Amino acid sequence: MSRIKLSHFNKQGQARMVDISQKLRTRRIAIAVGTVFMSQSTLRLIEGNQLEKGNLWEVARLAGIMAAKKTPELIPMCHPILLGNIDVDFSVLTPANKERAEVQIKASVTAAGQTGVEMEAMTAVSIAALTLYDMCKAVDKGISVGEISLTFKSGGKSGTYKRGVLP
Repeated sequence: MSRIKLSHFNKQGQARMVDISQKLRTRRIAIAVGTVFMSQSTLRLIEGNQLEKGNLWEVARLAGIMAAKKTPELIPMCHPILLGNIDVDFSVLTPANKERAEVQIKASVTAAGQTGVEMEAMTAVSIAALTLYDMCKAVDKGISVGEISLTFKSGGKSGTYKRGVLP
């Protein structure tokens, strides 16, 4: 069985940061999504702005934006990137289970750089989801965070990726 070469390790198996100094600067875009599941009653409190902690959507949005900017401090091998734009949005989905509400979080990150912004988008979704959890846990102990995934990326040598679309 042959070993797969991972870019974050040298020939001796030691961790290293990938050298991007020779890569061309290109426009990079990444979009990630995740879902938070909660009770319908909790969603009604959020939508009615009835939580004592304030406007949950805006607090979670700011948390996601701040998290994207802090990604290299949280994930050891991520390069610091000058991010051009970060958007974090929320959508209430029609649930299969009428007792549970589903909130989808979508983060879009753009930069002109030498490496991608996938981790920044996924970090934004993750922290926005955890912020929703934190702000609602007093009224709903059953909140859970679902799958977080990259749905789109473009720019760089590897080209465009769309989740569910084979190259």
